[in-house]
Amino acid sequence: MISQRLADVRERIANAAIASGRGASDVELIIVTKFHPAELVAELLDLGENNFGENKDQEAAAKARRVAELRPNSSPSWNFVGQLQSNKVKSVLTYAKTIHSLDRDSLLSELAKQLEKNQQTIGCFIELNLTNDPGRGGLLPENLPGFVERVLQVPRIQLLGVMAVAGLGVDPRVDFERTVRASEELQKLSPDSKYLSMGMSEDFEAAISMGATHVRIGSAITGPRAPLT
Repeated sequence: MISQRLADVRERIANAAIASGRGASDVELIIVTKFHPAELVAELLDLGENNFGENKDQEAAAKARRVAELRPNSSPSWNFVGQLQSNKVKSVLTYAKTIHSLDRDSLLSELAKQLEKNQQTIGCFIELNLTNDPGRGGLLPENLPGFVERVLQVPRIQLLGVMAVAGLGVDPRVDFERTVRASEELQKLSPDSKYLSMGMSEDFEAAISMGATHVRIGSAITGPRAPLT
């Protein structure tokens, strides 16, 4: 039952936060609802949740519209957490409050263009690539300082911090430690960009123990589901 899974995850977040010397309210839960219908989001809204994550614009845009029909008096906060194609920026900006995957100059340029056109602002995390795969989304940590300087030149982007996904088959704490070091480098250039978006269903407690402020949790709450067709 989704209400019980949600309660269990909320309790685990609180315990992990307390163990790291923080409070449960210091960690923001983003429920990743990809591959799940708008009705599930509506149910979560009824349970008091308001932050949701999606990783594909085609699915997310339609879902956001449907949720607005189902719960017209609600105002969910949509987080785009997947790799974002530049040609999807215009659409994503119609519903997303935060983008967790800013990672390259072409995307930055399109964001700047569309934000200025719409007189709009948005919060962004810079996504890091912690693997040896250059084809994977994310910015290599060594390229972070120069990219940060360019992001800071776009006044309509609120740079929140860094986002990362721990690699498969490794101790997630190793990758989270690299993320923390990158965050420290970022804060030398932008002191207010102190947030850490890291941790998913399999490793969010380890992420919280290392300072995560935003965790992106899907299946531990929503349960498994085959991709929508």
